[in-house]
Amino acid sequence: MRKGRGQEGAGAELRDHDGEVRGGSVGAGPLGRNGAPAAGVVRPQLATSRAGMVTSPHTLASQVGARVLREGGDAIEAAVAIGAALAVTYPHFCGIGGDAIWMIADRGGRRATIMGIGQAPMRLPAHDGPIPLRGPASTSSSACAVDAWRVALEFSKANWGGRRSLAELMEPAIGFAEEGFPLSPSQAFWTGFRKSDLPDWPGFRKTFLPGGEPPRAGQTFVQKELAESLRLIARNGPRDFYEGELAERLARGLAEAGSPLTAQDLKATRASLEEPVALDYRGLTLLAPPPPTQGIATLAIMGVLSRFDLAAVEEGSVEYYHLCVEAVKQAFLDRGRIADPRAVRLPDDLWLGAGLLDRKAAAIDLNRATPWPAVFRTGDTVFFGATDAEGRSVSVLQSTYFDWGSGVVVGDTGVLWQNRGAAFSADPRDPNVIAPAKRPFYTLNPGMALKDGMPRLIYGTQGADGQPQTLAVLLTRLIDYGLDPAEALARPRFLLGRTFSDSRDTLKLEASVGPAAFAALGRMGHETSVIDANSPLAGQAGAILIGDDGLIQGAHDPRSDGEAVGI
Repeated sequence: MRKGRGQEGAGAELRDHDGEVRGGSVGAGPLGRNGAPAAGVVRPQLATSRAGMVTSPHTLASQVGARVLREGGDAIEAAVAIGAALAVTYPHFCGIGGDAIWMIADRGGRRATIMGIGQAPMRLPAHDGPIPLRGPASTSSSACAVDAWRVALEFSKANWGGRRSLAELMEPAIGFAEEGFPLSPSQAFWTGFRKSDLPDWPGFRKTFLPGGEPPRAGQTFVQKELAESLRLIARNGPRDFYEGELAERLARGLAEAGSPLTAQDLKATRASLEEPVALDYRGLTLLAPPPPTQGIATLAIMGVLSRFDLAAVEEGSVEYYHLCVEAVKQAFLDRGRIADPRAVRLPDDLWLGAGLLDRKAAAIDLNRATPWPAVFRTGDTVFFGATDAEGRSVSVLQSTYFDWGSGVVVGDTGVLWQNRGAAFSADPRDPNVIAPAKRPFYTLNPGMALKDGMPRLIYGTQGADGQPQTLAVLLTRLIDYGLDPAEALARPRFLLGRTFSDSRDTLKLEASVGPAAFAALGRMGHETSVIDANSPLAGQAGAILIGDDGLIQGAHDPRSDGEAVGI
């Protein structure tokens, strides 16, 4: 099953879910189980188009983005509209009080990452122990999602001839906040899940527990104060969040809540355009955002897997899960050294050097699990993506870090602030130690795959530590096994490490993997535990695939409330 470095995989064709070769694209391979879904698996709808596509975890947001494309907007403009809509309709996972990272590429060879990452305050609070996970003390990182929208639209205008204003793109989101929308099952689940943890933080109960009880799925949910904040951004521009009327209200509300952030910290917050990190995999170029994100951890997993002939491994088999899990372990051994390169010097080849990847692959025992050290970073996020008729493509992750972020709704703004500052360490020996204006270690890593320099696969997932793990199985299923996006997203998944409801560092697999697989993995030395099939704990991913013939296929995770929409 092992192969030498540089040996090609199964080829460069894309098979449909019946196994028939239907034209070259982003990889191919033995299909394994002929595309039949495992027991208990829900297959999402597969969207197809030749004129453009969007995908997101909420149907309303996907429809908003699709409308932008239909009206002649480009992929960035569609994604900004989706991001604004999700800031309202998926508040438990993202919002304007959080951050965003964008991956952008087009057929002309342009590729860029927008690093919309907030930073620590200039005046640091004292920490006698770990940085708190919730509450005002966890708001020790500014929010950069809105400024990322600014940078994205500037890129669109400069490179793609974009014409849409931010105000126009925010109109649907403002309407959802002002008039309400049917509350999603995901928001209902996570409100109930946290109802005993968060209500005492400033503003949370009033905003998200109307009447003191978690709202029901389908109930109309209104956010009047957030609507007014969105109007200020639409009217005055995105920098109003940082140095305008809204910034003044945010600074006042943060101070009243006891946050260490000040007006100067908001003013200093700016998104940046940076070069993505790249890795060759089976004839494709995989792109990921640079540090301080864990994008290089995702690429390291794929680099380790590239040393194995997955064509000889049945997809969904015990051997498949064992190999993927062991590759995750090898990549994660170095992940704790990721930090802000503006503050910490990082070796260029620390994670992706060929020799290192060779050694990590050689360290994997194909019959025995490697003992696993404890690693824990919880968190929630949303992935959304878009591609337009010109092949201009965008992959985005937007987040408040944990579900419900810090739990602090800032003053009278309706803005739920993130707790990304909790990703810092208070240990001065840690590369990720908190420091003035420093960016924390970042779990967000939206991805894209290029073939011959052109976008062919747009992908990403929610899930903190689980993101690289989910992306590994998603990418191998799409590239090595030739599954379509709907089938690849429907297949059972695993999560190595702790989750929201299970503090054990076990290998968690969805029940749809089957009892025989659990038993076999246990005999190999994996300490396993079961989570429900289609569990919300297994991430919410999405994917858009662009074929050589121009056919676009896409789907969003059945574990979410979203869909892919073709134009």
